[in-house]
Amino acid sequence: MKVKNIERWLGIDNEYVDHGEKWVASVGAFAGILATAWISSRFLSYGYTWLMVGSMGASAVLLFAVPHGQLSQPWGATGGQLISAVVGVACARWIPMPGLAAAAAVSLAVLAMHYARCLHPPGGATALAAVMGGHSIHALGYGFVYKPVMINALTILAITFVFNNLLNWRRYPAVLQQHITQPSKSLQINREDIAYALKQIDSPIDVTESDLLEIAHRAEIYARLRTKKD
Repeated sequence: MKVKNIERWLGIDNEYVDHGEKWVASVGAFAGILATAWISSRFLSYGYTWLMVGSMGASAVLLFAVPHGQLSQPWGATGGQLISAVVGVACARWIPMPGLAAAAAVSLAVLAMHYARCLHPPGGATALAAVMGGHSIHALGYGFVYKPVMINALTILAITFVFNNLLNWRRYPAVLQQHITQPSKSLQINREDIAYALKQIDSPIDVTESDLLEIAHRAEIYARLRTKKD
């Protein structure tokens, strides 16, 4: 079996990202987690602070490493976390068996995020933390939703907005990305075409319509340059 086929089966990403971009994502994640860790420590005992920050760590990967992705956008990063927190607290309070409560919390959080159109994978960790976090978190009740979940989510979102928009090749939220370059008039594919194609796939894809239009635009430019050389 060829190496490329093995990589394809394993899902190894061959996309090129330069070293500068990798370091930028790392620095952004550092700033985001430093702030949320400090905030969590104001409301939770030390041992449980890091349990809550674990969910924020997953958010940081999306918000700083994939800021233009659909799963990283503001409604997901906030709505997904808050909805999952509510679901998690409810399961912790009403389902006496911890294992069953944990499974129900994550599964119902996924369902709720789907219907609310705010799918954000770290929300599953937040729902799980609400169930498995122990007395310190259980004692907060539904207060867990706004302290520390809402405060943490808004904090890391604010840092994401400032940090990503300081760099001229990044924009956050993704809707701002469309103002950097626009598809040429000769490009036949438009936003409605992209939306229709995504709907036909019928599965969440971590890419925005603006990203796809940007890719099509850059591919068109490259194709024209290649054609001239040939």
